Amino acid sequence: MRYEIRVEGNMSETLAKAFPELDHVLMSGQTVLFGSVVDEAQLFGLLARCQSLGLRVLEMRQTPE
Repeated sequence: MRYEIRVEGNMSETLAKAFPELDHVLMSGQTVLFGSVVDEAQLFGLLARCQSLGLRVLEMRQTPE
């Protein structure tokens, strides 16, 4: 499964390295993290990491393969 997670603000390269399994792109005051997620446990882990880093998740969605 592929997912896209949009977070508020432009993440620094240092902060983006906290998500080595995902690619990222900066867009209009947001950062879009995207990539393959193997299961729900990994997905919830990514969201927990966002929360622990103080990132505000604006949107999360599954994208076509």
